[in-house]
Amino acid sequence: MIKKYTALLLLVTLFTQAQAPTKLNSNQIFEEIQKLNFLGKVLYVAAHPDDENTRLITYFANHYHAETAYLSLTRGDGGQNLIGPELREKLGAIRTQELLAARNIDGGNQFFTRANDFGYSKEPNETFSIWNKEQVLEDVIQVMETFHPDIVINRFNHRTPGTTHGHHTASALLTLEAYDKLTTKPKRVFFNTSWWFYGSEEAFEKADKSNLIGFNANVYYPLKGKSNHEIAALSRSQHQCQGFGSTGSRGDETEYLELLKGDLPNVTNLFEGIDTSWNRIKGGEAIGKIVVPIQNNFDFNNPSSHIPQLVKAYLLIQELEDSYWKNDKTKQILKIIEACSGMYLEAVASVENATKKEAITINFEAINRSNSKVKLLGYSILNESKKTKEVQLNNNEKISFEEKNFKIPNTIGYTNLFWLKEKPTVGMYQVSNKAIRIYPEEKLQFPILFSIEIEGTKIDFVKNLVFKMNDRKKGETYIPFSVLPEVTSEITNKVSIFNTTEPKDILVKLKANKENSSGKVRLIVPNNWKVEPSEIPFSIATKNDGKTVSFKVYPPKNESNVDFSVEIQTASEKHQLECVEIKYDHIPKQTILQPSEGKLVKLDIQTKGKNIGYLIGAGDEVGKYLENIGYNISYITTNELNAENLNKFDAIILGIRAFNTVEDLKFKQKELFKYVENGGNLIVQYNTTSGLITNEIAPFDLSISRDRVTNEKAKVTFINPSHHILNYPNKISPKDFENWVQEQGLYYPNKWDKAFTPILSASDDGEDQKEGALLVAKYGKGNYIYTGLSFFRELPEGVSGAYRLFVNLISLDK
Repeated sequence: MIKKYTALLLLVTLFTQAQAPTKLNSNQIFEEIQKLNFLGKVLYVAAHPDDENTRLITYFANHYHAETAYLSLTRGDGGQNLIGPELREKLGAIRTQELLAARNIDGGNQFFTRANDFGYSKEPNETFSIWNKEQVLEDVIQVMETFHPDIVINRFNHRTPGTTHGHHTASALLTLEAYDKLTTKPKRVFFNTSWWFYGSEEAFEKADKSNLIGFNANVYYPLKGKSNHEIAALSRSQHQCQGFGSTGSRGDETEYLELLKGDLPNVTNLFEGIDTSWNRIKGGEAIGKIVVPIQNNFDFNNPSSHIPQLVKAYLLIQELEDSYWKNDKTKQILKIIEACSGMYLEAVASVENATKKEAITINFEAINRSNSKVKLLGYSILNESKKTKEVQLNNNEKISFEEKNFKIPNTIGYTNLFWLKEKPTVGMYQVSNKAIRIYPEEKLQFPILFSIEIEGTKIDFVKNLVFKMNDRKKGETYIPFSVLPEVTSEITNKVSIFNTTEPKDILVKLKANKENSSGKVRLIVPNNWKVEPSEIPFSIATKNDGKTVSFKVYPPKNESNVDFSVEIQTASEKHQLECVEIKYDHIPKQTILQPSEGKLVKLDIQTKGKNIGYLIGAGDEVGKYLENIGYNISYITTNELNAENLNKFDAIILGIRAFNTVEDLKFKQKELFKYVENGGNLIVQYNTTSGLITNEIAPFDLSISRDRVTNEKAKVTFINPSHHILNYPNKISPKDFENWVQEQGLYYPNKWDKAFTPILSASDDGEDQKEGALLVAKYGKGNYIYTGLSFFRELPEGVSGAYRLFVNLISLDK
């Protein structure tokens, strides 16, 4: 008689990446069994992606075999991007996937809260004034109640506000507040300290360590052939957009934990006093008697020999009264059973994306690569009724079949990142569905259920529908399947600047996501702007083809800065959506549906000069937005840095962090200085203090610091109000610093040669004035300009004053 159990495997697949399926080898299966037999958990807490100590996450996950998770309060949306132009929520999407890639290497899990990384904050009270503190705290509590950690570790010190990023201290404070509110509390809470928090290694040596525990974390794992810190370095190196490539190390290295809550354990066992065996839970002893011997006598040559016993343990787990451990251990043991059998279950869509009601073909594959008794009983698609298909899965005999003309249900939602489906605030993402708000990804919307009989027991395995192709360079390539609107739109120029009353053409690209798409497109603008025509009909015959339409937009007489949107209407849909695809080799493709919006700016602005050379740094779109006001932008490389090429430009602009990322500038910068000396204007945008390829970033002494003004509304004072840069060709006033976004500026110089003239000063509340935001030095016949003002954020947002000021930088002495 077949015993029927429907596994809670849907929980397993809720938050997995849509990429190549994991195929465990014998060593990895054995390690999964070790984790199955360890009933202890660790939660590491910090503020951003890349804040986590991957050495400790790796250590707990692989030395103790504990379930180890990292809670990052934010997705890192407010940072910078070293690999591309994506900022804000698009950068958050990249960094979320980089964290998942890191956890895939170090063995950890990943959690988030709804907190939006709004940018740098100098102390936690400022952070909490922008975040909704109670909501973030609610999410931290939800993570702890969901994950049930025995040990919680803070990355940052809760007692030293103002000494680090305000988000950092906030994360530590929220951990302790959450601990106080929990009914079932973790056994211990630690602060992951080090000499860095004491100011120097010498100070740390002298410090009282009676409440600290130190241990060697850089152990060696023979099954992996790597040290702990070699694995941790691989994990940290996944943070590619932040430039955190790391090199592993070998040999003893001490990690320190300071006890904040609970009792200090023995250095040899940080879980001292916590029962991490199966005896921890009612009904667990019988399970332990089955699975512990499997670990002790594991057959590396034939893992499938353990399947009968594993199935027995699985059935006992289904009888556990403790629903938390039941769900948790069900997930683990089913992963082991599947791997031991060499079972491979897959459903592949015939197309990468589809629209609602579109018919697609789904290709199924099922194979058992063991001598275990395995049978396919049936399957279901997208939670529809189960279809019977009884096939014996004999050892290494592949079963393939297809479902033709499967129609995508009209009730299914469009593919999008779940935290972007609702309109956010500056400080918080809005996620109404509480069940998913703490996870990195929403459950993929396309579950495929395989009903399998293994050794007389029925188990349902749930996989995600994927798209698969063969890339000529990369080979087998997996891409997440998506459901999209019939047609999406993209405004080719998100910010249009009008400096006269003459109309401009606004171009809108349409993309068809199904064949024979047709409808109408409109621009939705405020009443004081005029659009012709009011709507444009379109027809696109082929899927994935595009069409560009043009509207003529007339500005008002007076200055105006407004939002506008594109509306698409077909026979079955009406929406204002743009589809953004983020593609990098190190993460799965990300699809974002965002409002198809732009800005119209009627601006009193005068320009001088015409031809600009732009050397791209870490990735920004400043050049693109300067084209809005009529500049001819030529994107140049370091190979073109010579007098013959440079002299044709009215100004040369270096992109953000150029002196951090463009290696050739460590000697090619002298050609730029010669250009200035011969009468050119060189504008250098911000660089960071760490990772400078050369200290010679200017023709005079100039030292970058970590000074910044985080409050974009901070009052700006003109140190030299008569300077040409504030008066020509545009008269700059305090009004030009209104409506700035995120930070006013960052990484200002704090020391400079007397040849430099500081132009502006500003400060955050309670701090001294910072005068390094904009520095100008005459050098020969030309001008060297260094600015830490955040133009790379302001110009894409259509901030009028930022455009006027940047034009003045270009126009100096023209």
